[in-house]
Amino acid sequence: MELHTRPQRAIDDLLELRRRTSTAAGAQRVAWTETWDSARRLLRERLAELPVDVSVDEAGNLWALLPGDSPDVVIVGSHLDSVPDGGWLDGAYGVMGGLEVLRAAAEQASRPYSLALVDWADEEGARFGRSLFGSAAAAGTLDLDSVRDLTDADGQRLVDVLESYGISLDKMSAARARLARAVAYLELHIEQGPVLEHEGLPIGVVQGTVGIERYVVTFEGVAAHAGSTPIDRRHDAMIPAARTVLAVRETAERNSGVGTVGSVVGEPGIVTATAERATLLVDLRHIDAERLAAMLADAREAAEKAAAAEGCRLRWDRLLSLAPQPFDPRLVERVADACTSVCGAAFELPSGALHDATSIAPHVPTAMLFAASIDGLSHNRSEDSRYEDLRDGVAAFGRLVGSVLTSRPRPDQGS
Repeated sequence: MELHTRPQRAIDDLLELRRRTSTAAGAQRVAWTETWDSARRLLRERLAELPVDVSVDEAGNLWALLPGDSPDVVIVGSHLDSVPDGGWLDGAYGVMGGLEVLRAAAEQASRPYSLALVDWADEEGARFGRSLFGSAAAAGTLDLDSVRDLTDADGQRLVDVLESYGISLDKMSAARARLARAVAYLELHIEQGPVLEHEGLPIGVVQGTVGIERYVVTFEGVAAHAGSTPIDRRHDAMIPAARTVLAVRETAERNSGVGTVGSVVGEPGIVTATAERATLLVDLRHIDAERLAAMLADAREAAEKAAAAEGCRLRWDRLLSLAPQPFDPRLVERVADACTSVCGAAFELPSGALHDATSIAPHVPTAMLFAASIDGLSHNRSEDSRYEDLRDGVAAFGRLVGSVLTSRPRPDQGS
C-alpha cells in the first residue's frame, strides 16, 4: 500500500506546537502539566479533521484509531512530553510524523489492517522520575508499587496528580488491552546523537535500543594531610577513582560501546587532605549483551586492581540494569527498504537512548526510524534537525507503514 504523505504538514504541526508550548528556554511540555495539556489539545484539533476514534486509556496514553478491514492494528507513535527546557523535536516528531501517516492512510479507500496513532504519556519521567511510564503500563511492565509513593519537586504525590487526570494507579493495568490486537509498533524519532550527520545521511535504520549497566562506585580510603603524608604512605581514594574513570572509557572503546562517568565526588573535598571517599556514577551501554557484560567485567576488574594498589576498599551498588532490546528483524529490513527508497542508503545504528519502543518491543514486533540531529544535540533548546532531513524521515516512515499495512510482520502469520 502506497501512502501519499505530505511531510511539510508534519513540520508545520511541529512549528505550531513549538509556538504554543515553548519559551525562550526551550520546550516546556513536561507530562502532567498545563503545557502538556496544551500540546495534546493541538493534537486533538488535528485529529478532529480525520475519521478516527480518539480515546485515552487507563494509563493516560492518547489513542486515535483509524479502522481497517481487520481489527488487527498497526500502531505508530511516540510522545509529546518533554524535559524542562527541552527540544522542539524530541518525541513530538514521532507523534506529528505519525499523524501525517494517519492522514495519508485515511485517504485510502480501504486498509487491510487498522492503524492507530498513540501519544504515550510521560516518556521522559521529568516530573516524577519514572521514564517510559505510559508505554510500560501498556506493556504490563510498570511496577505499580515502585511508583506509588513518588512525589515531584514540590512534594505533590504522583497518585494525586494522576487522579486529577482521571487515572487510578490501581486500574492502569487495563491499558494492556490496547496491545492485544497489535501486529506491529513503528516509531519515528530524531537520532539525538551525531552519527547520521557524521555519515552525511538524513535518515537511518535503528537496530534496537542498547542495554544499560549503571552503578554507584565507592572507594573508601583515609583522609590524610596533603603536605605531611608521603605519597607511598597514602590511601587516597581519588587515585583508584581516577584510574577507573579512564578504564570505563578504555573498555568502551575496545568493545565499540559507550561508557560514561557522569560524576566524581571526593570527600572531604578540600585541597589540604587526601580523599577519604570517592564516589563515581558509572554508565555503560551496548547493543550487544555479551559486549555489555564484558565492559562491566573490565571496569570492575580495573577498579578492584586500582583499589588494591592504593589500599582502599571498594563497593559497587547497582542503580539500573537493562538488557539490550533488539528490534524485529523483519521490520528492520522494511525500515531499511524505506530508507533506501528515499535517500539511497540504509545505514544501521543502535539507539543509545531508550524510547517507548523499548517497552513495547518485547510484546509486539517493533522497529524505529531515525532522522539526523544537528550536532547530535537533544534535551536542550538547541536541539534541531534540517527540514529536509525531517521531511525525508516522514516520507520514509510513510513508506514503512504502507508496507506493513499490506502484510503482517508476525512470523506465525506470514509476511
